[in-house]
Amino acid sequence: MTAYEPPGTPGPAAPYDAVVLAGGAARRLGGADKPGLRVGGRPLLDRVLTACATATTTVVVAEPRGTARPVRWAREDPPGGGPLAALDAGLRHTSAEHVVVLSADLPFLDEATVRRLLDALRTGNAPEGPAKPDGVLLTDPDGRDQPLVAAYRADALRRELAALAAAHGEVTGLPLRRLTAALDLTRISDPVASFDCDTWDDIAAARARIREHGNVLDEWISAVKDELGIDLDVDTGVLLDLARDAAHGVARPAAPLTTFLVGYAAARAGGGPEAVAEASRKAAALALRWADEDTPDAEPTPDAG
Repeated sequence: MTAYEPPGTPGPAAPYDAVVLAGGAARRLGGADKPGLRVGGRPLLDRVLTACATATTTVVVAEPRGTARPVRWAREDPPGGGPLAALDAGLRHTSAEHVVVLSADLPFLDEATVRRLLDALRTGNAPEGPAKPDGVLLTDPDGRDQPLVAAYRADALRRELAALAAAHGEVTGLPLRRLTAALDLTRISDPVASFDCDTWDDIAAARARIREHGNVLDEWISAVKDELGIDLDVDTGVLLDLARDAAHGVARPAAPLTTFLVGYAAARAGGGPEAVAEASRKAAALALRWADEDTPDAEPTPDAG
């Protein structure tokens, strides 16, 4: 059980399933519908589902609700039987060798963190750590384990859940630490991705953080993509440069109109990051040629057509 700092760039993730626990009572929030609380305009549950969007199967253990991404629903029996019972119920709907287990209140979890967890689980690359750990979990700023922000070997989870059920007759009501104490775990320190929302102060802090200068643009783009059902990664820097060139070289209102037209053209060309990049290149070149005409003594910009 060794703590370590992971390598900066994770490798490609192995196929995996995801189990998201979203059925807690949220007592410290006065019984509010915690998975439905919005941070950055998106429900907490949808933010977590975006982070594990590459899962082969995603199981949400809770009463069904509308979500931005398709999921499979499960419920522990009886409902409210605790996280161990919920995990057991969700795991029954998975088949992959690796399973990511997440709570539904992680506003800053992202796909890169999920990849890091899976990479460490698959390779066992922690210094002095186990060659093949049963699981890899995050720790919070105080060094506390966060077993609901973790990747596990599914067979290890099933083995220990069966052992606990045999010893106690059932797993309902048992604390999650009964399971994790029996597993060989590696730990990754990540104070941001491990942040969870248990109180209204946590919700307020999360909402304030995403509006900070360094975060707000990425957060807005992610929210818009979820809202519009777009799953497309493009170079936003290219689009921002295009908007700047259109605003400065033509007129300020040209910036949003030009980026809209670029998106439309890219869609007609089949979509995808390459189509967006090509349409942006052409529009940026046009904006520069347009601006050149206002500078009589300047060398003309070559036609990039």
